[in-house]
Amino acid sequence: MLKPSKLGYAELAVKNMAGMEHYYSEILGFTLMEEDEEGRKYFSSGLDHHNIILTPVNDSNLLSIGFQLDKDISLIEAQKELNKHGVSSKLKYDTQPGITELLELKDPDGFTVHLYSDTAMPAPRFKEKGIIPNKLGHLALASMDPLKTADFYKDVLKFYYTDKIDERANFLTCNNDHHVLNISNLGKRIGQPNLYHIAFELRDASHQYHALDVLVKNGIKVLWGPNRHTAGHNIAAYHHDPDGNLVELFIDMDQLIPGLGYFDPRPWHEDFPMLPRYWDDNSQWGTKFEETLLDYAVKKFEKVSNS
Repeated sequence: MLKPSKLGYAELAVKNMAGMEHYYSEILGFTLMEEDEEGRKYFSSGLDHHNIILTPVNDSNLLSIGFQLDKDISLIEAQKELNKHGVSSKLKYDTQPGITELLELKDPDGFTVHLYSDTAMPAPRFKEKGIIPNKLGHLALASMDPLKTADFYKDVLKFYYTDKIDERANFLTCNNDHHVLNISNLGKRIGQPNLYHIAFELRDASHQYHALDVLVKNGIKVLWGPNRHTAGHNIAAYHHDPDGNLVELFIDMDQLIPGLGYFDPRPWHEDFPMLPRYWDDNSQWGTKFEETLLDYAVKKFEKVSNS
């Protein structure tokens, strides 16, 4: 069965390459592994060859998402499964360093999805300077048709559907994390599919406090949070990167037990067992902010339209 195991990487279209390179290397604390002939920069969080790709383009968007498949699934088998669902894909070789072969396809919003089985693991390890997240945690996509796109990941790529907040947030996972994708209706508001936000997992509360201090010392404003979400129960704080993308730093993400269909119990859960459900809001603590996360996410598009 076609089944990704983890969110491997995100490739971002970047306008401010100098600012974004400094942000990922000096502020987030990722390791720059390689730069190719076209100016793409590949960053690793500590194990894989890359988890972030910055591609110089006169735009700011999500270019591709990489999912690593279960190790016993070949790409030929995966392509056959995609064909059964009427999804076309291309098998590509040596298109990026560290990954010798991958399947390329499109989701219903036109985002490029890469599926791969093997990746080089040079293991540069965690750096000692910067925020230094555990990993790339999840991506939130601004969709034109969030229900259709969420169903694609559930039915074709066999993601688990966890929680929903109205139509504006549809949470899916391919592993134990509450979500590796959040499909939102933000695309309707801005008139195009785009990146809503990108999220990185931190170790614990002290790491989160340190991370926010690092941001402030580098002149980066904390926009929203820290606050505990309802869906996923992660404690999250958000800021803008140099390209205007909304970035989440989180801890305490719910962990799904797929075979049982509920989340590992936590003291702050509303229900026991905690099952996937529909939520009315995204703040468990009832905190009200002057602007919503969608408002902050849409700011970069307002700047583009006004320029």
